[in-house]
Order: sequence, then structure tokens, then C-alpha cells
Amino acid sequence: MKIAVIGGGGAMGGILGGTLIEAGNEVVLVDVSEPVVRAINTDGLTIEDREGNTRVVRIAATTDPSSVGTVELALVFVKCYHTEAAVRAAMPMIGDDTAVLSLQNGWGNAPRIASVVGEERVLVGVTYHSGTLVAPGHVKHAGAGATFLGELNGARTDRLERIAATLAATGFEVHASDNVLLEIWKKLALNVCTLPTSALLRFYAGQLVQHDGTLALMRSLLTEAVAVAHAQDIPLDIEERWASITGLLERATGAKASMLQDVEARRRTEIDVVNGAIVEAGQRLGIPTPHNDAIVWLVRSLEANYEKK
Repeated sequence: MKIAVIGGGGAMGGILGGTLIEAGNEVVLVDVSEPVVRAINTDGLTIEDREGNTRVVRIAATTDPSSVGTVELALVFVKCYHTEAAVRAAMPMIGDDTAVLSLQNGWGNAPRIASVVGEERVLVGVTYHSGTLVAPGHVKHAGAGATFLGELNGARTDRLERIAATLAATGFEVHASDNVLLEIWKKLALNVCTLPTSALLRFYAGQLVQHDGTLALMRSLLTEAVAVAHAQDIPLDIEERWASITGLLERATGAKASMLQDVEARRRTEIDVVNGAIVEAGQRLGIPTPHNDAIVWLVRSLEANYEKK
């Protein structure tokens, strides 16, 4: 399959793009960072596992989507606030039969993509793999997990099955879902609990389950997320989510949350589509979300302090 990874110079884009080319696909990484693209084209893409073992993958990278040609699948891995601009820039690669799959964090990426390419081309999903950008052209695959993807309308289409099979051929655990909305909210619940707490406290994943205070905070954030989900007929099970979240954190001891990576690099975070999505839904549905509201303002205040430092 001919695949372009939009945001392919980042951690997850590099991990999935590199693994897909190893599985026999034709893959190009598309990124706006010239140093990253230059490093990948010159030295290859270095993928490091959690034990520190590395392998170098030879893969094409470019800053110019028009040089790629039409692809069968465009994978979107950019930050939420770059989504629309990145997909618009990628339009030279998007043909009549191109599927555009978002595996991004947060809530609201699908409408942004659909506004550019049309709803009929969009698939959405979530992945529980975690990665870190070590240096330009060097990514660390810090944790492995399942990936879920589906059509916006829940249909089990031929293209969904074909794309899921292509991803599964990498050896990763992949599921084609007829209820991907629920899977997205399951991942959103995880991110609501873990991303901002890691970013604010500078904690790695495993540290979040070592303190009564962080456990209590995460449980409160989750309770509010479940409440707004239920008000929208999304059947999140709070006990299942809590067990899954704490279990994942215990296993991913050395993983560094993407929001913590953003804060350390003094980049804008995705707080608006994570906890901000819970606050927005609460306001719309008349459900109080005081813990998520406080978290949003704390992270925004942290971002506002970048310039002062």
C-alpha cells in the first residue's frame, strides 16, 4: 500500500511509518521540519525500543507533499491545532480513493479533517502505543498497545478491513471497530487523567500511581469525563476505565506523556482537545466539571509562563 504519514517526523508518525515500510509498504514521511527531514534522508530513521536497542530504517521523508503523488492512505499524526493546515497542505497527495486516517490524541480532529477532504474520505481511530522524539530522525518506542480504527458511521467497509490488515501486518495489535466513537472516548478518558497530571508534575507514567494525591485527582477527572460521556449516550464504564488506566500506568513505568514532552520543549499543548473537551461538553450539557476546568487553566497558565522564562 502507498502511504503518507503527515507529521511523520514526530515520535508516533516515525514509529508507525518506519514499521509500515518494514512490512513491505511504500511509505513517505511528510513533515514541516527541514532538520528532521534532512536527518532521516541522510542517516535513516532510528527507532529505539524501551530497552535501548536501536534499528535504522531507510525511509523517504519530505517537506513537499506535492512531490509524493497520490497515496492510498494518509495517516495524520500532527498536533490537533495543526490538523487543518497540515491536511490542506497535503491535498496534492489526496485522490478520489484516498483514505485519511486520524490516530491523533483528543476530541474533534475528524471534523477538522472532513472540512478539508470531505467526510467520505475520513477514518478515525486511537492507538495505545507511546513514543518519544529523542532527536531529529531518532524516535523511541516507549510502550506498545492496541490500535483501533473505524468508519465515522460505524460501517464495516472493505477499505476499513484492508487498512486494518495493512496495519496488523506490522505485527502490531490492530482492531477494526464498528463503534470507534466508544474507543476514542476510552482513550480520551485515559488522556484526561494522565497527560496534564504528568505535564504539571513532571512525572513519568509509573509515578502517577505511586501517590495517593495523583490517584485521587485522576479518579476525579475520570468521574467527570464519564459523566459527560453518559450524557451523550457513550457507555463508558468507570471501573473498567480506572482498572485499565492504572494498569497501563503500572506497565509503562518509564513512558513520558506527550503533554510533558510538549511542556519540556515549551510547545503549545493539546489541553483544549483533551480536558478542554470535557469542559466544553459539560458546559453544553449542564454537567459540572470543576476538576477538569481547573486542570485546563493550570496548563494554560503554564504555557503562558513560557515567554516570561
